[in-house]
Amino acid sequence: MKKTKNSYRKSGVNIQLANKFVKHIAKLTNKNVQKKNLASNEENIGAFGSTFDISNSKIKDPLIVSCTDGVGTKIDLANKLKKFDTIGIDLVAMCVNDLIVQGAKPLFFLDYIAVGKLNLKKVKSILKGIIKGCDISNCKLIGGETAEMPGI
Repeated sequence: MKKTKNSYRKSGVNIQLANKFVKHIAKLTNKNVQKKNLASNEENIGAFGSTFDISNSKIKDPLIVSCTDGVGTKIDLANKLKKFDTIGIDLVAMCVNDLIVQGAKPLFFLDYIAVGKLNLKKVKSILKGIIKGCDISNCKLIGGETAEMPGI
C-alpha cells in the first residue's frame, strides 16, 4: 500500500485562515472579558477550553446550568438574504431562553460554527451577531469552536 502524505490543505481546510479568524475573535471579545478571568481572551481564545470566574457573580449558592441549541433552518434564510449577523443573535437568544426558564442567569457563552469552506466575511458577520446577542443577554463569549469541513 502506497503511503500518501495527508494535510489539512489537501483536504480543503485552510488552517491559516482559521487562525486569522481566531485572532479576530480574540480582539473582539477581549474588551468584554471579565477582569478576574484566569487569562485574557487573546491567550484563551483558540485554546480548546476556557475559564470563567464565578466568584464575583454575587450569586448565593451558585449552580451551573448549561444548554445548547442551534439555529436550524434559519441558516437557509440567512443564505438567501446574505445576512448572517442575525443568526448569531438568534443562536445566543435560543440558548439564553433555555437557561432562563430554568431560573438561571446567563454568564458566559461558547459558540460552535461549522462550515464547508471558511469565508471570513460570513463568519465575522455571524460572530458579530453572537457578540451582540451576548451583550444583549449580559453574558460573555469566552470560547468555542470553528470547524471547516469541506463537502458539508
